[in-house]
Amino acid sequence: MFWKQQVNYGKAEAMLERKWPEKYNHAGHVTWSGRVYGNGVPHALAWLGRIYHGTWGGAPFQSLYQPAPNLLQFLPQIPEWYLVNAAFAGLAALGIVWAPLLWALALLGLSAGLPLAQAALSAGCARFPGARSRRVSVKLRVLTALLHLMQPLARLRGRLSFGLTPWRRRCLRDLSLPVSRVITLWNECWLAPPARLRALEATLRKRKAVVLRSGDFDGWDLEVQGGLFGAVRTLMAIEEHGAGRQLVRFRTWPRFSIPGIALIALFGLLSGTAALDERWGASLILGIVAGLLGLLAFWDSAVAEKALLSALEKLGCKWK
Repeated sequence: MFWKQQVNYGKAEAMLERKWPEKYNHAGHVTWSGRVYGNGVPHALAWLGRIYHGTWGGAPFQSLYQPAPNLLQFLPQIPEWYLVNAAFAGLAALGIVWAPLLWALALLGLSAGLPLAQAALSAGCARFPGARSRRVSVKLRVLTALLHLMQPLARLRGRLSFGLTPWRRRCLRDLSLPVSRVITLWNECWLAPPARLRALEATLRKRKAVVLRSGDFDGWDLEVQGGLFGAVRTLMAIEEHGAGRQLVRFRTWPRFSIPGIALIALFGLLSGTAALDERWGASLILGIVAGLLGLLAFWDSAVAEKALLSALEKLGCKWK
């Protein structure tokens, strides 16, 4: 019953992501920050905190001064952490043909041990008032730890079965070369810059594209996400020519994710090192992985570029 419930939770997450994709990040998780209170909340791996009480206990609202949890503390609890374990296991398996890759066993032990430690911590902090003996309490704690380990795995199955994967493709198919461009639009009818950006945003959303707005300190206006490894950003500038006439320019450029670039560089470096060591089988496999990651990054940026160019073309923009 618990397994089926958590699988359905994963499916529900996938359904919500399809309806409101802009509320989810590249990895498929809600971009929300806050706190959930209660005795059943999993405990993050962290040092013991200190209670802020002020001089002579005069500070009000102690929880207000408590620092926000670090993202790294909760990474072992996400469903995709099992995919990280699988990746380390695959690298360790390649150690059969190239011994230096056996170092991945240490990383596998660390990544697999973190969820175990988190489950043990949460089970140790649980309370069982109805336990009639120490033996029963130990059994309940073991069961609680197992449920903590099963929960992300069940959610992962539900998310994957409904297509909510880190490598998922958006509802975009056409491609355009992801390069920097300057696109112009001459308009005889005056329109405020925010209204023009909202019109572009609405056009992109109608095409099922995932669009993000810039923050207060960003040097871009809109970002179109193509996937986990690539996106396209645009910045708008307007020249006023009087009598309501405007010359609008959009500068677009591709954006590749830093983790994606790091992974491509890592596997490329490993492939080259294996080739220098004359381990051609390992070099070929690692090179294929690096090539596939590079292809994914290009594809993500290319579909985002095409979606943005099509939306701008519909608004009357022209580019060379």
